[in-house]
Amino acid sequence: MQKKHVAVLLGGFSSERPVSLSSGNSCADALEQEGYQVTRVDVGRDVGQVLGELKPDVVFNALHGPFGEDGTVQGILEYLGIPYTHSGVLASALAMNKGQAKRVARAVGIPVAESKVLNRFSVQNKHPMKPPYVVKPVSEGSSFGVVIVQEGQAHPPQMIGSSEWRYGDIVMVERFVHGRELTCAVMGDVALGVCEIVPVGHSFYDYDSKYVAGGSKHECPAKISPNIYQKIQTLALKAHQAIGCRGVSRSDFRYDDRHSANGEVVWLEVNTQPGMTPTSLVPEIAAEAGHSFGELLSWMVEDASCLR
Repeated sequence: MQKKHVAVLLGGFSSERPVSLSSGNSCADALEQEGYQVTRVDVGRDVGQVLGELKPDVVFNALHGPFGEDGTVQGILEYLGIPYTHSGVLASALAMNKGQAKRVARAVGIPVAESKVLNRFSVQNKHPMKPPYVVKPVSEGSSFGVVIVQEGQAHPPQMIGSSEWRYGDIVMVERFVHGRELTCAVMGDVALGVCEIVPVGHSFYDYDSKYVAGGSKHECPAKISPNIYQKIQTLALKAHQAIGCRGVSRSDFRYDDRHSANGEVVWLEVNTQPGMTPTSLVPEIAAEAGHSFGELLSWMVEDASCLR
């Protein structure tokens, strides 16, 4: 039986375009090896017309950032009636807005750090909370625009209010949580493994440590106690379900174990379009759980639908 025709959406026009090109081409190559007929679509504003003419059986969404990850392209696919991977319109929009996603997470009992959503110009005049804290765009990914304000820093970061800032006027200010960077992938309704991310030569898990080879080390599975491991799996699945995610997602956490073994576990965000580059976490976590890259992508294609 002939396998499905899959249109892989990649590129796009957000600040995460290079990441999406890498993700999309990796996925397209692997899907071809799995026997699917694959068409790569570098997304422009005519994507609806392009897909309407192409008429694929399924869209594999490998876009990242605004327009591709925030419910916009999902709405176009719903309108066209083309089954697609990952989360639907509402979950995508909700997860992309860090402030709203934290409200939902908090409401279902997921531990989150104290935070405020503010206009960026109000941040440059005085500290919005006692340092240390983190300022991040409310609707960006890949650590774009993330600034850590250290303890004892006299003034808030001036770059937030500068004309060079490219990440929108609304930012989230969040208490800085010390500790280890942990992440957990969810596939359908199953929480896969927990991985620890150790940045190499970087003060935190920034863009370069995410996407430049050697920028970080991944400990998969994470070397943490079984009860903390299970707790993070439970919280990742809870966030996935509360926000309404579908397909594959990945939740990020901080774990502060400086003072006790149980420590503090804090949920940061859920990624509805996690990276699928050669250095990405979800393929590595899935492999640890026994799913090859090709098997993971095939499952996502077969799971695709409308009304997600």
